[in-house]
Amino acid sequence: MAEGHNAIIHTIYNGLGMFGFFWDLVSHDMGIDLGTSNTLVFVRGKGIAIRAPSVVAVLRASKKPIAIGEEAKRMVGKTPKAILAIRPLRDGVISDFDATEAMLRHYIQKIHSAPSMIPKIPRPRVVIGIPSGVTEVERRAVHDAAIAAGARRAFLIEEPMAAAIGAGLPIHDPSGILVVDIGGGTTEIAVLSLGGIVLNRSIRVAGDEIDIEIENYVRARYGLLIGQPTAEEVKIAIGSAVPLEKEREYVIRGRDLTSGLPRSMKVGSTEIREAMSGPIRQIVRTVVETIEETPPELVSDILERGITIAGGGALVSGIDKLIMEETKMPVWVADDPLTAVVRGCGKVIEDEKLLRRVMVTEGLQ
Repeated sequence: MAEGHNAIIHTIYNGLGMFGFFWDLVSHDMGIDLGTSNTLVFVRGKGIAIRAPSVVAVLRASKKPIAIGEEAKRMVGKTPKAILAIRPLRDGVISDFDATEAMLRHYIQKIHSAPSMIPKIPRPRVVIGIPSGVTEVERRAVHDAAIAAGARRAFLIEEPMAAAIGAGLPIHDPSGILVVDIGGGTTEIAVLSLGGIVLNRSIRVAGDEIDIEIENYVRARYGLLIGQPTAEEVKIAIGSAVPLEKEREYVIRGRDLTSGLPRSMKVGSTEIREAMSGPIRQIVRTVVETIEETPPELVSDILERGITIAGGGALVSGIDKLIMEETKMPVWVADDPLTAVVRGCGKVIEDEKLLRRVMVTEGLQ
């Protein structure tokens, strides 16, 4: 009975679909940070409603999703042959369209399933942050996945612009702003002025690459095989970009490559810093190269204002100090850097004028 009632309502609202007012009553517009490591969802008028790992568990034979988000992440490396736990995004772009669609649909449905006086229909407008270096084909894949998941309109904005907006930077001023967004799959570096991107660099070196280097280091030096989740735990617990005042240790568990048996051992923050140094140096070097290519007038503004860093990589201990040492410029970490992009997407979905100005492309209906 309820399904029939909802079907009737859906038909009525479809007939009124040309009037945005009605859709505003029955659907929640959303800003989405569709990240390689985590997906965050901002609901218009409510704030950040979802923070979950970008992981989907599917049945290997049918590809039917059985778990999404935190539940699926707990399955990584522990699944039987019949189940596959995958990350549907790699290096900031979609690698598995069906899994991405399923993940987006799950979150859209979840937002609209909350009790309400007016029946809610999951047909929102969505703003999605994308890496600045993606191709037109990769952009189209993100748009199509959002529409297939139930969005009635999809808008894309570049992540460094979203991060700047989320961090509260004055993007419309006629002065230079340098934003470094270090995510899971990509690092986005952009110089902004007058509401647009003057210069940008996007490299596929970020949190995932750091995790891989930690895995490789532990395997090569200690003959211990660990998985990506363990490498990430080590990075968060004792990883750093510069020497710490008090170096730390962390116990890791894995499989001994010689005996094939489980083994535990301690690793120190000094050696983990050594393992992480390659990707971090590459990120810092790209920041320096971007500054060298920036017009002199904007460089002077950046020198006065400083460099803003956001994304999960901004939480690596001392990375702000390292960038400051290499660039000779002040550096500050955005408030709650993990949510800067999604907060920016949320502000954009709430401001039609801003949306029209900063969107990269608008999805077709």
